[in-house]
Amino acid sequence: MRQIRALRIAAVAAGIALMATGCGATGKSSTDGASSGSGAAAGPVTGLQIMVPNTPGGGYDTTARVAAKVLDDEKVATNTEVFNLAGAGGTVGLARIVNEKGNGDLAMLMGLGVVGASYTNKSESKLTDTTPLARLIEEPGAIMVSKNSPYKSIDDLVSAWKADPGSISVGGGSSPGGPDHLLPMQLAGAVGIDATKVNFVSYDGGGDLLPAILGNKVGFAASGAGEYLQQIKSGDVRVLATSGTERLEGVDAPTLKESGIDLVFSNWRGMVAPPGITEADKAKLIAALEKMHGTNAWKEALKKNSWTDAFVTGDEFETFLTEQDKRVADVLTKLGLA
Repeated sequence: MRQIRALRIAAVAAGIALMATGCGATGKSSTDGASSGSGAAAGPVTGLQIMVPNTPGGGYDTTARVAAKVLDDEKVATNTEVFNLAGAGGTVGLARIVNEKGNGDLAMLMGLGVVGASYTNKSESKLTDTTPLARLIEEPGAIMVSKNSPYKSIDDLVSAWKADPGSISVGGGSSPGGPDHLLPMQLAGAVGIDATKVNFVSYDGGGDLLPAILGNKVGFAASGAGEYLQQIKSGDVRVLATSGTERLEGVDAPTLKESGIDLVFSNWRGMVAPPGITEADKAKLIAALEKMHGTNAWKEALKKNSWTDAFVTGDEFETFLTEQDKRVADVLTKLGLA
């Protein structure tokens, strides 16, 4: 039974891979559409709350807090508050945002992980129930170990992993079907490891995953490098390889492709609002994010956090999000998991 479930999860990962790699192109702002129409408020947005659906310190949390700081520092908004509501791969927060119908002062930072979790956790709420605002960034994944790990290179890790796949646990800050699960599953396939033998351990966000890396509770971790830049720079976390098309600036590690592994992978993050908000509130929030996106402070944040600009808004982001949700649902339904 365990083997059958593992096989199903591996198949889910393979299916969702289409969505992750489909986010590779940098997007453009929909500044010529309705998102920046006359309904947008002329003054700064006041009292905006941004909910993070996992623990402090993770990728969603970092992105939300950086966005809030830029919004306030650049006087696009005032008194922006970020708060965490973790649980069930992000679906506790998802339920909250859906239940806040009509609340134009609330937004949620989210991404591919919440899309998958909404089905694997049997959530009654779906991202298609929300009001899409903007896709903000994308980032490649990173294969990481602690400074005390015996694995000094990706070749060292792959050799040991292939010899006994089940003996090396893989940590990720997302639920099965999310990006941190998808990356090691794809990596296993790329190096010839049976995905049913992968020992994946799920953590509720990067904030929970970090102590596991530092404490050698996992053999290696797969997540976005941007969440761990401080520990990478200090040497407490060693990056063996990254999964983008190019090396990450400021991270001394090769890409998987450079290392002879035929795999490229990127994750994405964006922001949604509750359902039923007014067109004026929607326009106001999208206009604020467009202004944020155009600032030098945001451009510096992208560089500092090793994020790739993937900004799209309004109808374009809604279409993208609907396609992502449908592909996840189709894959999981075929497997009897949705």
